Amino acid sequence: MIELSTYQQRRHRLAEQMQAGVAVIPTAPERSRNRDSQYPYRFDSYFHYLTGFAEPDAVLVLVAGETPGSILFCREKNAEREVWDGFRYGPEAARDAFGFDEAHPIARLDEMMPRLLADQPSLFFHLGADSAWDARAVGWLNAVRAEVRNGVVAPAAIRDVRVLLDEMRLIKDVAEIATMRRAAEISAMAHRRAMRHARPGRHEYEIEAELLHEFRRQGAQAPAYSSIVAGGGNACVLHYVSNGGMLRDGDLLLIDAGCELDGYAADITRTFPVNGRYSAAQKDVYEVVLAAQAAAIGAVAPGASWEDPHRAALKVLVQGMIDLGLCTGSVDGVLESGDYKRFYMHKTGHWLGMDVHDVGDYKRGGEWRKLEAGMVLTVEPGCYIRPAGDVPEQFWNIGIRIEDDVAVTEQGCEVLTAAAPKTVRDVEAAMGAAA
Repeated sequence: MIELSTYQQRRHRLAEQMQAGVAVIPTAPERSRNRDSQYPYRFDSYFHYLTGFAEPDAVLVLVAGETPGSILFCREKNAEREVWDGFRYGPEAARDAFGFDEAHPIARLDEMMPRLLADQPSLFFHLGADSAWDARAVGWLNAVRAEVRNGVVAPAAIRDVRVLLDEMRLIKDVAEIATMRRAAEISAMAHRRAMRHARPGRHEYEIEAELLHEFRRQGAQAPAYSSIVAGGGNACVLHYVSNGGMLRDGDLLLIDAGCELDGYAADITRTFPVNGRYSAAQKDVYEVVLAAQAAAIGAVAPGASWEDPHRAALKVLVQGMIDLGLCTGSVDGVLESGDYKRFYMHKTGHWLGMDVHDVGDYKRGGEWRKLEAGMVLTVEPGCYIRPAGDVPEQFWNIGIRIEDDVAVTEQGCEVLTAAAPKTVRDVEAAMGAAA
């Protein structure tokens, strides 16, 4: 649970970095799914990171400079709508509950923004993210410019507030890591449940249902992304999400799934045999990917380059591909030619946090950035072997990815998702504990 003071401290830090000016950060809108029905609401990550406020139709305005302040615009109390849609704070209660200096009805935003922007040097905004919000911001600026003969000065600069926020969000604090650790534990339990329930003749969507069941049973609010439950050749489609196929004896099942807990994501991939036992060919490929992942995790430490885990995994993968007859030549030769990309075509990880592909630059000044304590990343090498004339037939339609969530610590790293079975022995043992 993140304390109210943490959100206030984040707003203070952002205002300090702004030095002077006004930041405007809206939350996400509600979105229609079909007639008279909406998708389950999920707040904007930037907005929630600074506020902890989960209602739609809300905007944070942060004033930096000599007279700093935080202002929330939100929905008014409405007893009739609360009968239909549930509780809403209203400005006064939200101000007190979430520690804002001021709060006003969202209907007053356009009226008040020109006054708030008057004589400010900069507007910090997410320009280009949403055309409707861009138009509103231009309207506020033009309203200020119209007062020039009265001695009012409009902001001369529009700066991307996300540049500052991305760096803040990239380094997680103790409470964030604790939330992510719990999300990882819940997701690991869901993967164990999937292993117990998978067997020939069942469908991918049945196993997806087991994942969703465990997420909610353990208190997570939602999946962090569309779950991938891919049997057989479907595992060679990296973003497969239809989850409609039947599980067949002798096939592998690749599951890429994680829950979202209190706004923070977990992201785990495990690949296991539908019938509970890896075939010889499956085991050979699996051990290569597992060794590659171990090498990558071993390269995660403060001061290491972002690219170091990828390079470590790639060397092991390429050697394994050569040993299995998937590639020919030396490791350096295959790396230089890129022939391995037939079987491994993605990077070994990404930032993880409030968004499953979280914010933060991967390079600084043209160089891969250095890892720091508090960063959280995924480590997820894979090997995807589609049928081809020059590929040994025993490897056809084997798709394997192994993914864990790794937090960089002062001493090295912590694998948050270690509770999800991963070795051949542990996976087969977990599958032997049938539901």
